Amino acid sequence: MKLITETSEDIGYNITESSDGKKKHVIEGIFMQAEQENRNKRMYPGKVLKEAVSRYVTEQVSKGRAVGELNHPDGPQINLDKVSHRITQLEWKGNDVIGKALILDTPMGQIVKGLLEGGCQLGVSSRGMGTVSTKGSKTVVNPDFRLSTVDIVQDPSAPSAFVDGIMEGVEYFYEGNEIVAVSAEKYKEQMDKMTTKALAEQQTRLFTSFLSDLRKDI
Repeated sequence: MKLITETSEDIGYNITESSDGKKKHVIEGIFMQAEQENRNKRMYPGKVLKEAVSRYVTEQVSKGRAVGELNHPDGPQINLDKVSHRITQLEWKGNDVIGKALILDTPMGQIVKGLLEGGCQLGVSSRGMGTVSTKGSKTVVNPDFRLSTVDIVQDPSAPSAFVDGIMEGVEYFYEGNEIVAVSAEKYKEQMDKMTTKALAEQQTRLFTSFLSDLRKDI
């Protein structure tokens, strides 16, 4: 399984004032898209992304656990010391996932507020785990995709709304109660030794542990 990231720059920013006089910084816009091939020829089928978003809203957003970081970390886990925002809404509009996120009063959140107030254009980038398949000239994300979070990033050089992410040469394994990263070569060697049934069980354990760890951390 790979760490899959996609970036969107179509993000707006506004400040509202609550009843107690405190300012709330909010970003909103297109967080993800389905049925659209990005510049690296990766595409999320509508059914795949809808299931991933629905699961994330139920397990994370609705419970106030959907936090994201400033910049992408090197893996799928949430690092609470780098959290900058909380995702408050993910809704569908056609093939677009329209999201809103509240910037938090954390050290990283303060950096984001400073950048936004200074006129910097920031984007968001979804982060999740899954596998992909090649269909003709397209790389299609498979139904095992699990959305981890949506981070705040900057990529001013991106010519389009979506760009491919990081860690393409890294796979993730479940070892005991830990998620560990290994090289793609080691991953393939280990997969070759496993039966189809064992592989399916391994993947199930990984995702179960991954989601459980997220709930514990948040």
